Amino acid sequence: MKNATKRLLRLVLVVALSVTGLSTPALAQPPNGDFRARIEAIPGMRVLGERPAAPGQIVLDLAYRQPTDHRHPGEGSFDQRLTLVHKSTQRPMVLYSSGYDLGPSPNRLTEPTELLDANQITTEQRFFGTSRPEGSDWSKLTIWQAASDHHRLVTALRKLYRGAWISTGGSKGGMTAVYHRRFYPEDVAGTVAYSAPNNTDDRDDSAYDARLEQIGTAECRAAVKSVQREALIRREAMTERYGRWAEGERNTFRTIGSVDRAFELAVLRLPMMFWMHQPTGGCASIPTAAATDDVLYAWVAKVTQLPVYTDQTLEAFTPYFYQLGTQLGYAQFVTPYLDGLLRYPGIQEIRSYVPRDIPLRFRAAAMADIDRWVRHRGSSLMFVDGENDVAVAEPFRLGNGTHDSYLFNVPGANHHVSITGLRPDDAEQATVALRRWAGTSAGSVIGAQPAVDHQRRPDVSPCRWACLRCPRCCR
Repeated sequence: MKNATKRLLRLVLVVALSVTGLSTPALAQPPNGDFRARIEAIPGMRVLGERPAAPGQIVLDLAYRQPTDHRHPGEGSFDQRLTLVHKSTQRPMVLYSSGYDLGPSPNRLTEPTELLDANQITTEQRFFGTSRPEGSDWSKLTIWQAASDHHRLVTALRKLYRGAWISTGGSKGGMTAVYHRRFYPEDVAGTVAYSAPNNTDDRDDSAYDARLEQIGTAECRAAVKSVQREALIRREAMTERYGRWAEGERNTFRTIGSVDRAFELAVLRLPMMFWMHQPTGGCASIPTAAATDDVLYAWVAKVTQLPVYTDQTLEAFTPYFYQLGTQLGYAQFVTPYLDGLLRYPGIQEIRSYVPRDIPLRFRAAAMADIDRWVRHRGSSLMFVDGENDVAVAEPFRLGNGTHDSYLFNVPGANHHVSITGLRPDDAEQATVALRRWAGTSAGSVIGAQPAVDHQRRPDVSPCRWACLRCPRCCR
């Protein structure tokens, strides 16, 4: 039961993009021992183990030594976990991250990997999973530090993989890929970001409220609001079941404060969770006022993923909530239709999710900087969003300064999207762009030259281009 719950939570929180796609043709490979020796020869790289692999592939679990602070590399280090799916050094390389830990299937191939018949490196982010620096200096968890982890990794592995690199990720992983590009724009030839939020002003969440009033049908939106009210009207019966479940699992609520506070927070987030990850049956599955307490509780527990709010789950995702509370920002929703039923003002603040001994200081400039770079300096970026996804109510935007980039919407889709789910013309355009960035076409074998344009763009001054090539110098 615990393992099943963890898998469900990982699906909701990590939202790692899982795509089934093209079969991978077998490629001639060196003996595993020879290839492992080449990987282990990279300074700071260790092979932790080897996984079963499809014909023509080698799958290695790796650890790469990273500085705790890239500005002061001599002051401590940690092992960043990775999983490498190797096909051929003559193929492109896809750099993938969920934005969290490695997850249960780090050797699962992403859509860009399938479309390009590429190698893939899956990264665990700093402070997640076992990729944690010693001590408790949370100030080293920033988007620049994480981007610098990726930069060092790309630099190290490019000695073997000299072809084009493509970065990708879904949800927070998509955000991670974009942040990497902002600080190290030449590391990869292109980026595909799926369902990636772009919360440029954390003080204004009106776009999220507006999206919740536009999505679906009026009847379905009304049913979602009604089930929220019903859950709070029956709060005593709901929290009794929630508390009994937590006691049986030996889960606690010290961080959020109590089972009652946790339940109220879950109910406030219910519409977002419903529309992002619609349950089987969709709107028809929503319980009515005539539903029994057991039916109502089971549905609310599944949609809101009630285990998320326990200390035992929050501990694993504290780095995520810390990032939300210091740089990324997070939506809070207005709910006038719940007046008289709420007990805890401010419960939606990110502080609710993070232990009080971890300081939170929000840096509003971080996301504004990312947004400006995408619109004025970004290049070879592809954003794939769901037309009905609440998470991307504030999407990444392309501007006059954005070069060779695309923004696609999957019709009627929620938070789980793919290029193959696009309209046929959009899917073709996206696939052609991706293969062009990678320097390949369907069925071809690319050469050893990366498909990165190293010539200065005419719209960028020499000074600014130097800054883009060395972002650390500009900070």
